[in-house]
Amino acid sequence: MTIDELRAQECTALKGKENALAAVRAQELLALLPGWEFGPGNDDIRKQYRFPDFVRALAFVNALGWIAETENHHPDIELGWGRCLVKFSTHDVGGLSMNDFISAAKAEALFG
Repeated sequence: MTIDELRAQECTALKGKENALAAVRAQELLALLPGWEFGPGNDDIRKQYRFPDFVRALAFVNALGWIAETENHHPDIELGWGRCLVKFSTHDVGGLSMNDFISAAKAEALFG
């Protein structure tokens, strides 16, 4: 699988631990996403994006918010001057799901 193939997918509603990804699969998918890493406990994936100013960071957050609404999969976002930390996890499965990696791939396309 490539990052483009991942980005072309759509998020689906997932509930229950049976939809959580195995650690090996999560590691394979993470390798497709430049600069993304596991959070503490490996229960989320995250990336810090850098921008030349606050306005561009805010514009990225707003555009990512629109994508999140479209996909119905919402990140945790921390916004500051020239930076934005994006974290994805799937609370309804108690960890990581395909939705997290699909959404991260879409964030990468937005940033690129």
